Amino acid sequence: MATPKSWLPWAALAVVAALGGVWLARSTLAPAAAQAPQLQGGTWLPEPREVAAPALVDSRGAPFTQDSFTGHASLLFFGFTHCPDLCPTTMALLAQVRRTARTPFTVYLVSVDPERDTPEVLQAYLRGFDAEFIGLTGAPLDIKGYTRTFGAAVAKVELPGGSYTMDHSAALFLLDGHGRLRAIFTPPYQVESLAADLDAAIAATRG
Repeated sequence: MATPKSWLPWAALAVVAALGGVWLARSTLAPAAAQAPQLQGGTWLPEPREVAAPALVDSRGAPFTQDSFTGHASLLFFGFTHCPDLCPTTMALLAQVRRTARTPFTVYLVSVDPERDTPEVLQAYLRGFDAEFIGLTGAPLDIKGYTRTFGAAVAKVELPGGSYTMDHSAALFLLDGHGRLRAIFTPPYQVESLAADLDAAIAATRG
């Protein structure tokens, strides 16, 4: 029968092995944790989220599908061209952010008012902010389903005289080069901080 003293070397080895296992686990997990960017005004999603797009049409009149997001970072905003203040303010800000950020990305305005926002209307509207901005529109039911996929709040508001406007959220959604949702940004927005956040987040999607 082994004596208590004879157990000591084995006990010591067990402790060393256990500590080694903890160190290995930490060293294995540490790089993944380090890839999460520290964002000033956004929420980073630890796991990429699939958000498949329906068949849409872009502001150049070309078909647009989920594959169209492949190969570049994309920033989506849900709005409409008849928006009186929020949309033009956000588009003007994003034009500045694109010039400030070190990392290129594509801005998409997904229309929540497809009945009025034809590709031609979107093209003319976005040209006033940045010639590289792309508008997306499509069938009303497809657009409605797409906004729900992102959790973007949208509501049609009837106005006197038979017209209407659209209430909608102001969030920005960052997609990676595979069209997966990686980060969500919420107002208030500042050009410098949003540009820095996008640089960090886009770099993390490539890590």
